[in-house]
Amino acid sequence: MADRRRGRWLSALGAAAAAGYWAMFSSYSQMICDFPFRARPVDDRVIALTFDDGPNEPFTSQIADFLHEQDITATFFQVGRCVERHPGVTARMIDQGHVIGNHSWSHQMTRCIRPGAQRVETARTQALLTEAIGRVPMLYRPPWLLRTPTLPRVLRGEGLQPISGVFCHAFEVFQPSARRIARRALAKARPGAILIFHDGFDGRGGDRTNTVGAVKIVVRELRRQGYRFATVDELLGVPAYRAEEKANG
Repeated sequence: MADRRRGRWLSALGAAAAAGYWAMFSSYSQMICDFPFRARPVDDRVIALTFDDGPNEPFTSQIADFLHEQDITATFFQVGRCVERHPGVTARMIDQGHVIGNHSWSHQMTRCIRPGAQRVETARTQALLTEAIGRVPMLYRPPWLLRTPTLPRVLRGEGLQPISGVFCHAFEVFQPSARRIARRALAKARPGAILIFHDGFDGRGGDRTNTVGAVKIVVRELRRQGYRFATVDELLGVPAYRAEEKANG
């Protein structure tokens, strides 16, 4: 009898842990806040490509330049400390028509789960991005898609809209082959989808050669299938930046 009760207790504990993980990390969970992962309804084949954890050179520029050559604009959720290292890259991406969003300052779990640190991370990145691109971002993607109960209040304070999406490949950050990444991404492509790639790794950089190659495969195949590409704000019908740009001088 005791073993049976223990088994039930462990099963309940496991179910609660799974539910908590789904609520806080799933691409699809809406339990903590409005967290769009696709547009609906969608009448045509349109998809948004998004990139997290950059800028990370030379890979961010390789992706941005390829997309620009293909007349495609994408959304890049950037880490503050990486922008601090490459402010010119972020500014040049704006000139190419890409959209820049906030992806925290440090991409560190210990800071993302503490409300005070969460506010500092978000505000510090907002200030740096505003300086780098001359406008105030309104799109935010939390590292690992992590939503805590305090996140909605922090984002409201900065006027930010959280954005989810579907990871192109569960292990893309560890760089399987370009073809493997592309194959999984194409399997997840749907009209109105927001696909997540990584041009960096946890804000630390790293070789993203296979991601660059995968993006080229994905773009060419989706075009062959009749897809067109949009930035997240275009796809969802939300603003990418505040209406007023940062004053100069």
